[in-house]
Amino acid sequence: MLTPYNDDYFMKQALDEAQKAYDANEVPVGAVIVAKNQIIARGHNLTEILNDVTAHAEIQAITAAAQFLGAKYLKGCTLYVTLEPCCMCAGALYWSQIDKIVFGARDEKRGAGTVGKSLYHPTTLVQNGIMETECSNLLKAFFSSKR
Repeated sequence: MLTPYNDDYFMKQALDEAQKAYDANEVPVGAVIVAKNQIIARGHNLTEILNDVTAHAEIQAITAAAQFLGAKYLKGCTLYVTLEPCCMCAGALYWSQIDKIVFGARDEKRGAGTVGKSLYHPTTLVQNGIMETECSNLLKAFFSSKR
């Protein structure tokens, strides 16, 4: 039996969060955290609104997921995020011990991958390229409107 809930479905939900950030004049990055095929947390960038450089989409989602679960570790969870996590977010994801990270667009300048996979927990699976074009296009549209 095929489930409608797959990587594309959950990345689309993360893109919906990114659109909220875009609409709020934030860098359009969105994230959702999934456990047992259910979204348990959502987040999007809030750095401008909160005047907080740590208010990235991933951090917002990690906090919400931990509150939902009543636990600091996100075992059995998957993060879907529209842009490759930065080093700060990768560190937070490391400490959360999340099972899997799925991201859309690569961040060639500030992504955690620029320093290697050592920032991710050794048991965390990392997958990229899901809806990469859609994720990249939203970011390009945002930054082109700023120039």
